[in-house]
Amino acid sequence: MKITFINFLILSLSSFRLTRLLVFDKITEFIRSPFFDEISEENEDGEIEVFYLPKKTGVKKFMGELLSCYWCTGIWAAALIVALYYISPDYSTPIILILAIAGLASILEFFVQYFIEK
Repeated sequence: MKITFINFLILSLSSFRLTRLLVFDKITEFIRSPFFDEISEENEDGEIEVFYLPKKTGVKKFMGELLSCYWCTGIWAAALIVALYYISPDYSTPIILILAIAGLASILEFFVQYFIEK
């Protein structure tokens, strides 16, 4: 199957959005939480700051390090998106398209927040 520029763009945007979903979004916190220890510290202003550190050993450590690295998770998210696209384009295309549209929307929202609402 040939990848056109528009296919490449859609796959890229969906990979971007899937990566953000896995690494940062609140809705997928339940996926990340088994792989991290939550550390709370009081800062100079007396406010409590929460940090998430990968577990210390084994598979949980590996997954915690993977999920704390945007670049690392991005490679696996891209591999998953491309594999789904090639293996089952009929079933994966709607999911990929939804992720791509959400990815573009998040990029546009950044520009709106940065340039218009400043």
